[in-house]
Formats: sequence, structure tokens, C-alpha cells
Amino acid sequence: MAAHLSSGRVNLTALREAGRRELREFLDKCAGSKAIVWDEYLTGPFGLIAQYSLLKEHEVEKMFTLKPGRLPQADVRNIIFFVRPRLELMDIITDNVRREDRGRSPQRDFHILFVPRRSLLCEQWLKEQGVLGSFIHREQYSLDLIPFDGDLLSMESESAFKECYLESDQTSLYHAAKGLMTLQALYGTIPQIFGKGECARHVANMMIRMKREFPGSQNSIFPVFDTLLLLDRNVDLLTPLATQLTYEGLIDEIYGIQNTYVKLPPEKFAPKKQGEGGKDLPTEPKKLQLNSAEELYAEIRDKNFNAVGSVLSKKAKIISAAFEERHHAKTVGEIKQFVSQLPHMQAARSSLANHTSIAELIKDITTSEDFFDNLTVEQEFMSGIDTDKVNNYIEDCIAQKHSLIKILRLVCLQSVCNNGLKQKVLDHYKREILQTYGYEHILTLNNLEKAGLLKLQTGGRNNYPTIRKTLRLWMDDVNEQNPNDISYVYSGYAPLSVRLAQLLARPGWRSIEEVLKMLPGPHFEERQQLPTGLQKKQPEIIQRNFPRSRGLGLLSQRTQAAASGSRSVLCYGWWLGRQSRPC
Repeated sequence: MAAHLSSGRVNLTALREAGRRELREFLDKCAGSKAIVWDEYLTGPFGLIAQYSLLKEHEVEKMFTLKPGRLPQADVRNIIFFVRPRLELMDIITDNVRREDRGRSPQRDFHILFVPRRSLLCEQWLKEQGVLGSFIHREQYSLDLIPFDGDLLSMESESAFKECYLESDQTSLYHAAKGLMTLQALYGTIPQIFGKGECARHVANMMIRMKREFPGSQNSIFPVFDTLLLLDRNVDLLTPLATQLTYEGLIDEIYGIQNTYVKLPPEKFAPKKQGEGGKDLPTEPKKLQLNSAEELYAEIRDKNFNAVGSVLSKKAKIISAAFEERHHAKTVGEIKQFVSQLPHMQAARSSLANHTSIAELIKDITTSEDFFDNLTVEQEFMSGIDTDKVNNYIEDCIAQKHSLIKILRLVCLQSVCNNGLKQKVLDHYKREILQTYGYEHILTLNNLEKAGLLKLQTGGRNNYPTIRKTLRLWMDDVNEQNPNDISYVYSGYAPLSVRLAQLLARPGWRSIEEVLKMLPGPHFEERQQLPTGLQKKQPEIIQRNFPRSRGLGLLSQRTQAAASGSRSVLCYGWWLGRQSRPC
């Protein structure tokens, strides 16, 4: 099940196993049969750590979704609540426990597992409701960095950006620091830490303090990672606003990928039977898991969508030729060899059928006139064209009441590329949005301004043209079929964060000091001392200067950059609570 976690440059299976071990230890404390009541938000992330088979081995017989009212009937000794530390969830748990106490015999033992941290506030609330004493065990489970793929980790903290920049709640920074300390415990102390931004600085400071306060937590492991790069989300607000144009990026843009799973319209996946003429089409969405365990998906996920069709066509010919070989098998040995390959061939044919259907669904959208117009406006903004005036396409979209998210992404993109909007332009957009979509969105616009995504141009210099030119954020000549630059993922735009990672690897950030000063927040460098037994090797590690060219990851979309790295660089950033990639 976890083979794909060991297929990258770093074997992430150890991280997954550490999570499974912690989960098993907690379950074993609750002796007897068990039922788990899940906070629905946690089921996806936990599914990446442990499947039902593992839970069943530890006497988990039933699983329910947390909701108000009486718990479903289950003949078990233990009821375990897996929940986030949220007060609204404590109210539901209180209701469940009270109804259970009144209505069931014999009595059950209750336990609660807070994810990712135990909360004194939640426990005090349960105490005030008179149910805290019903819980035999009240513990926490550190679900910080979840291994998604061989080169991808995620905190799955979707509200991290909002918490940090709107609510001034830096709890997620602590969770990030704890997760990175766990990573170091498993893979060795990371000798170099580079960062950009206030939040990145806080995370680095917490990591250094944790290391100082718990010196025994260091293992004498030769470091797997040379460098840790911490980036604030607000250092690069442009990238998540633009439309991703890789195969996986478009799947995420259009259908949304949650915990490596995507739900797709069922009609393209219906089995075709002769004479039925499309009757009895399925109504349930088609749910597929997307990760590198699937050979074809691993090959096409990072390709620009324009290059995917030719790959699928070649695969179809190869698979067809492989099946035709059965006609040439004459001896018993040849037939036996063909039969042994049949399961793999059938899996490959099924995979090809699925991805051909997905490509057709995406193509129906990407070939539409509206998608082309939207992409054209995005690329004009990113290349610095007409960013200082009201855009006609945005006006038309508002008049036709297109998706508000689409409108806000374009307006914010224009604002970021222009270092803010002129008062007249900003007021016009606000007025049109509020009159069309409702005045309740005053709060939405205000939050965007507080987060820095939408702002008024104050007369200061627009630094974006300088940043774009110095970091080569826009490339006119892009080879989408055989790319040699990261700009292929947006058909022209090279993500700023990837450029920062590339330049850190070679020739170093000293070459772009002036540009770094234009970006928000401080930039810094920290050196961590290795455990005593490894200190003599530290200069050798640091002086390697990344001689080989390797793939470098971008967090919220999977891309391949021509960056350099001798061993492994871990890129970690505030990507609207999304993902980090060791690469």
C-alpha cells in the first residue's frame, strides 16, 4: 500500500510508520472491542496513515461519523472520539455522551483523542457540561506532516493562512515546527535553514528553541536533507491565483483533489454495452485515488495538459500491442509468460481508460471560449499588460454573474501584479461585485484586503516588473512538450517560489539581495549543529554546493523545476494550508 512513499529521493515510509505506531499504542490502551466516532474532517487524512484493516486488527468493530443525537447501536466496550479541538465539536460530543449514559446498559468506556493537539479549553468546556469525568483517556495524536506521495507532505491545515493573517492565530506555526522536528528525529538534523517571511522566521525560531529545550530528541542519524527552505504564503501570492495547467493541476482546479482522491462525473466512466444505448447510467460520482503508485499517472501528472494526449496515445498503442502478443504465443512457456503478465496489462488498460476519460472531461472545459479568455487575461496580468485599469473581461463576467471565486481570483491577481489597484479601479470593482453578488460580501472584500490579496495602490513604486524581470517570472518561449524550464506549468509564468528555490540552490540568495528586500518579510539563514558524532562531517555536507541538477518541488501544485541539489532540499511553505515537498 505504501510502495509509492519509498519511490522518491527520500523514503517517507518511516514517517507513515511513526504515525501508525502512535495510533496503535493509543488503541491498545483501550482494552476490548471498540467503535470510533470520527470528526468527518479527519477521515481523509487518517486514511493516508492507516487503513481499516489496521484498525480492525486492534479490535475496532464499528466506525461512525460525529453528529448530534444518539450514537448508532454497537455492541462494543469502548467508544473513542477522534476530533479536532473545536468547541462546536465538544457540544456534539456532550450530547452523544449524555444520551449514551441515559439510554444504554451496560455502560461503555469513553475516550477522546484530540488531533493534532490536546486542548485545555475544550476539556474545560466538557467539564462545565459535566461529562469530562466520563472519559477514561484524554490524549492527543500529532497528525502534523502527512505523507501523500514519495515527494509530497501536507499538514492539511486549510485554514492556516486565514488564521495567521486574519485572526493573528499562530497555532498552525507551532504545529509546523513540531512536524519539522519529528521529521528531523526520523531523518536527521537539517544543517541549513533558509527562509523568507515573518511566519517562516517564527517557525525557524520555534524549531531552534525546541532543539535547545529537548537536546535528547536528536538522533545520531546522518542527515537526509541538506537544506530546509521556509517560505511564507504572502511572499508569493501570485502563484495560487493563476490557473494551473499541468494534468494534475487542472484536475485539482476543476474537480478538486482531497486527500489524494478526486470525485468525477460518472457518465464518462459508464461501461459501454452493445445495444443499451446509454441506458442506466451511474449517478454516483466516480471516486479515484491519484498518486504515484499508478504508473501512468506518475508519468503524466506533471506534464502540461497539451502534452498529455500524445502520451496517452502512445500508451494505448503499447498496451494494444501487448495484448496482441497472445496470438503469437504457441508454446506452453510462451502462454504461461503471457498469463503471468496479464494482471499487470489489465491494470494498465484500466488505468489508461480512466485517464483518457479524465482527459476528455478536462478537454471539454479547456477548449471552451470562456476558459481561453480567462487564461488570456491571467497571462496579460502576469506579463504586465493593462494591470492599471478596469478589465473588460472581468466586467463582463460580473455582469453574467460568473462564479464569485473566479471574479475574486482575477481581481486579486490584477492587484498583486500591479502592487495594488488605483482608487477608481478598486472602487469600481467593489461596487460591481457588491451590487451583483450581495452586500454581505463587504466582509469578504475586507478580509481580502487584510490578507494583502486586494489592496489600494498608495503611490509607491510597483516592484512587480523588477521582480518579474530579475527572477525571469515570465518566459515568452515555452516548450510544453519537452520543457526545460518550470514556466511550462503555467504556459509562460514561472512560480516565484520555485525561482527562489532554484536561486537558493545556485548561485545563492546573495545574488538577488535587492529583489528579496522587495518581497514581504525578512530573509534569513540558520545553521544547525549536528549531533556530536556527526560534527566532523558537517563541513563536507555544507560545502558540496549542490553539484547535480535534480527536480525541485512546488508545494500546492506538483511541478518539476530545473533546480540543483546534491542530496535533498525540503521546501516548506504557507500555501493556503496545503503541501510541502521533499525533493
